[in-house]
Amino acid sequence: MNGHLNGELKVIGMRGCEEFTKQVDHYLKQLRGTDKTFIVDAQCPRFGSGEAKALISESMRGIDLYIISDCFNYGVTYKMYGMQVPMSPDDHFQDLKRVIAATGGKPRRISVIMPMLYEGRQHKRSARESLDCALALQELTSMGVTNIITFDAHDPRVQNAIPLSGFDNVRPAYQMLKALVRNVPEVKLDKENIMVVSPDEGAIGRSMYIASVLGIELGMFYKRRNYSIIIDGKNPIEAHEYLGNDLTGKDVIVVDDMISSGDSMIDVAMQLKERGAKRVFVFATFALFCNGLEKFDKAYEEGIFDKIFATNLTYHTKEILSREWYCDVNMSKYVSYLIDTINLDESISSLLNPVQKIHALLDKHND
Repeated sequence: MNGHLNGELKVIGMRGCEEFTKQVDHYLKQLRGTDKTFIVDAQCPRFGSGEAKALISESMRGIDLYIISDCFNYGVTYKMYGMQVPMSPDDHFQDLKRVIAATGGKPRRISVIMPMLYEGRQHKRSARESLDCALALQELTSMGVTNIITFDAHDPRVQNAIPLSGFDNVRPAYQMLKALVRNVPEVKLDKENIMVVSPDEGAIGRSMYIASVLGIELGMFYKRRNYSIIIDGKNPIEAHEYLGNDLTGKDVIVVDDMISSGDSMIDVAMQLKERGAKRVFVFATFALFCNGLEKFDKAYEEGIFDKIFATNLTYHTKEILSREWYCDVNMSKYVSYLIDTINLDESISSLLNPVQKIHALLDKHND
């Protein structure tokens, strides 16, 4: 165990990731056949003014370090001028850099596991605007991070900002399908009974992957925008136009990287139902529910969608987890496999492209 040249394996879970990191640690201990934890304690205490510093409890010299960071955990707070302030993505990212700085350049290798990429939606320049995601990636690599592991990047081409560094974009297609067949055991994953629909042109790649692996038909919506006006910094969507075959009597899987407010997703589900879809299942790697759950409760009661599957890679409140229509897809075991494999300097290609596992799941489900 750890007899290789790549450094002893250690994991730091940033604030808000404690529970997820414990689960990853549990699976790592199983994989390595040990009772000894891989977790290193790291703290980011705050001064009354809101300033902070990072403290690490042990030496990082020669360590192969993996830092897990959920920059979108709004459930974490700190005290500033006597007020409880929720941590923003900027606060989380700054704390991540503090922890990297506290290692003092001593680890043999640093990998950052950031499931939802910080500033991932600010990935391209179309006006006089900042390129925040590219800048963040360059900051991390300049601080000594050798590998960044993220899930379902809004646009993975942002890795072009760091062409000489590791950037792994992971898609949870297998885990989503596994959760679907477990929670809806009567579902039929064949051409006659189910379709995949992309909610917009941006999600076509991930939708195409699932449709191709399952051997079923693919449809899509495109967003018709009003380019003559700007509201909240964006051209408003006037309508979702459908392109694809007849949906009558078929179940539909809608695949997207994230649910933010949920307005687009509910509109798409409504249109699918109007076109005769039997049931609508939503796969969203990150379900943020930025504007609350009320509209989802209402849409579910009206039969507009049947279930939302989302990973536990970002923070979810107890209210979200308690909803009948919501299914939490646990990714901790998968993350432990990624860490274990990378630490041993083995290829993660089979983990990134789980076609065989999906086909085995299909065979088992069909039997």
